[in-house]
This record gives sequence, C-alpha cells and structure tokens, in this order.
Amino acid sequence: MPSALESPEAGEEDTLRYEEMENDPVSPMDLSELLKEGTKESHDRAENTQFVKDFLKGRIKKELFKLATVALHFTYSALEEEMDRNKENPVFAPLYFPVELHRREALAKDLKYFYGEDWKEKIQCSEATQQYVDRIHHVGQHEPELLVAHAYTRYMGDLSGGQVLKKVAQRALKLPSTEEGIQFYVFDNISNAQQFKQLYRARMNALDFDKNTKERIVEEANKAFKFNMQVFDELDKIGRSLAEEAQDGGFPVHDGKGDIRKCPYYADKLGTAGPGCPFHAAVGLARQPLVQLVLAACVAVAAGAAAWYIL
Repeated sequence: MPSALESPEAGEEDTLRYEEMENDPVSPMDLSELLKEGTKESHDRAENTQFVKDFLKGRIKKELFKLATVALHFTYSALEEEMDRNKENPVFAPLYFPVELHRREALAKDLKYFYGEDWKEKIQCSEATQQYVDRIHHVGQHEPELLVAHAYTRYMGDLSGGQVLKKVAQRALKLPSTEEGIQFYVFDNISNAQQFKQLYRARMNALDFDKNTKERIVEEANKAFKFNMQVFDELDKIGRSLAEEAQDGGFPVHDGKGDIRKCPYYADKLGTAGPGCPFHAAVGLARQPLVQLVLAACVAVAAGAAAWYIL
C-alpha cells in the first residue's frame, strides 16, 4: 500500500504542511512544549514500571503480550470513536489524521492472529482498561478540547518508544518477520515518523487555546499517563502470576480468553478470591507437607498398580 504522504495527490498538500511546520518557531508557551515539560515526570514513571522494564529486556510472555494487545484494542476503540465524533470540532479537528494514525484495524489484525477469527468473543475489557476507556468517552463527549491530551499521549508514544517495543516483541516472542501480531506498531501511511511528529506538534501549537485550557490539557495528559500505568500494574500482577505458575507446575496458563478475574487460580493470585473459594482452599491444603507426603504415597501405589496391570 503506498503511503498517503507519498501519493501524488497528497504531495503538494504535505509540502505546505511541512512549510507551515518549519516556519512556526517554537515558544515555551506552545502547547507541545508545555506537554513535553509538564508530563516529563509522568513519562519517566511510566517507563520505570516493572511491566515496561521487563518488556524492554525481552521478558514478555506471549500470554501477557496478548492481554496487553486486548487492552490497547479497547483503549484505541474508545479514543478513535471520540476522535471521529469530534473530527469537525475546531478544538480537535486539526489533529484528525485517521489514515495516518488510527490503530483499530491494525489491532483487529493482531487479535485475529493471536485469538483466531472469533477473537471478539474471546476477549474482555479489564478493570483498569475500563476506567481508562470511561475517561476517554467522558472527555470526548463533554470536554473535547481535552481529547488532545489523550491523542498526544498515545500516538506520539507509538511513533517513538513504540517502535522500540515492536522490535523487542518480534524478537522475544519469535513473531513472523512479516509483522503478524505487531501490526499495531506499523504505520504504513507515515513515511517519516520524525517529520510527522513535528507536523503534529505544529498543529497542536496552532490550536486557539487560552492559558487555562492549555493547563487543563497538560493535567489531562498526566491523567492519561496514570491510566496507562494502572494498566501496566494490572498486567504486571498477571505477569507475576504466570511466573509463579511456571515454578509451581501443574496449573494451566491463562490464555487471555474471557475475564481473568473469574479464574479462581488467578483470582487468588490477584487477591480477589473470597475466603470461601474452594479452589483457594484446595491449593492451600495441597501445599501442606503432610498432605504432599500422602499424595506422593498415593501416586506411588497407583503407579505400582498400573505397572502390575500392564505386566
């Protein structure tokens, strides 16, 4: 597919876009600069969450990567629904780049790759992701100027650090070189990410916002980072459960299908299983030394009986 920024029809328009970008000097009061400085601390905290640190080191299990892709699907579905709603609203319209940026179709391809044709029936929005989604819908419907913060946080990150994660995931999970499973990170219609980010920031700076509105947008961007970190923490808890499961042996690995909180094993690991949960009680009992000794004896007797029967 040819890039939209390379097509003959788009060429002249994009030349004007870049001239507009280059002739507009950056000011400390520009929205792009306020966002960069105002979210620096949140950005650093997000990069230092355990989930992201493990991911960057290639310590990412496929089951967890699939759940992260599910979270992205629900997040971008909400974001792009609200962007479509506000595509003609002057407080957001200059940042509406559906061909270049929208991720819903790419995420659908990734989920089809991981879960099969019926992927929609196999996924469910997690609690942390739902809170993020609810906030995006609220902003899009009631405070559309704040939608700028969510678009900036997501897409600028995707075009920057997201490209590093793409390579790490492909290598760590041994995904195909044809980029199946990581279409989310592939922007076919952006020929030069750096130039596009500059254009995007120039468009942001041209939005007619007063000082108070800019401050609210920066505050909202920090909220967006917080929502992302809550999703990361949720994934990290699940990741630790998977690690413990591998050490214990014998417990099934959650495959990302359905609500993980309804699985008694993971509910126990995440601290959501009730005190009367029979699975929780059985696991606790099975870990007692005396019970393990009795079970071992029973297994030995059963094995001996099976051997006698075969002979």
